[in-house]
Amino acid sequence: MKLNSDEESLAESKILLLYILNKVGKPISHNELLELVLSIVDMNYFYFQQFLLDLLEDNYIVKYIQEDTEIYEVTEEGKTAIDLTIDIIPGILKLEVDSKFKENLDNVTDKFSISAEYSPISEREYSVRCKIIENNITLFDLQAHAGSKEQAKKIVDNWNTNASEIYPKILEILVD
Repeated sequence: MKLNSDEESLAESKILLLYILNKVGKPISHNELLELVLSIVDMNYFYFQQFLLDLLEDNYIVKYIQEDTEIYEVTEEGKTAIDLTIDIIPGILKLEVDSKFKENLDNVTDKFSISAEYSPISEREYSVRCKIIENNITLFDLQAHAGSKEQAKKIVDNWNTNASEIYPKILEILVD
């Protein structure tokens, strides 16, 4: 998306962002929204941020913090704005967004639903955190200690690859 100071182009980009957020139909995290938008249209990160701030300022979207994550949602004013301005988006661009939307949304939500990361505690010790998030609610959050960077990486890689098998086993052990 080539952006210049043309007011129509700026308005089109804001409406496009609002349109995509509205299509999600539920609250979405900042990172999920960014990844979704960038997977559908070519938009510069800094423009994305500015458009998001503009939409917040105009009360077309609302932002709140849930479990240390920024969450965005379209307001009633935003839905009205979409209805009134949807014609600004060229038909071919709207068709492209509509056709890419479902697959990309599924990919983004799957990617963000299982996560693991590690951080150093000292030179030889690491803290590992494994999570499962669904609909912006943390279902599982495990923090563990790793004795080396290699062990921490192995835990993260194993969780990201096998969480759907590991999680039920841990839950079964905890319940029994």
